[in-house]
Amino acid sequence: MSTALSPIVSEFETTEQENSYNEWLRAKVASSLADPRPSIPHDEVMAEMENLIAQIAVTNRSE
Repeated sequence: MSTALSPIVSEFETTEQENSYNEWLRAKVASSLADPRPSIPHDEVMAEMENLIAQIAVTNRSE
């Protein structure tokens, strides 16, 4: 991303939109932190995604 965002200009049109987004984001983060399921290591997820992408590439080449 080469375009620097101005710290003065908000990405939200209204304060209500900003507050609503912040509330939603905080709820998502709190929900994730409270999730009792075990975390999946980043390397494991990346390996799975690379495998999936490779499989899709093979499928697309054979069509």
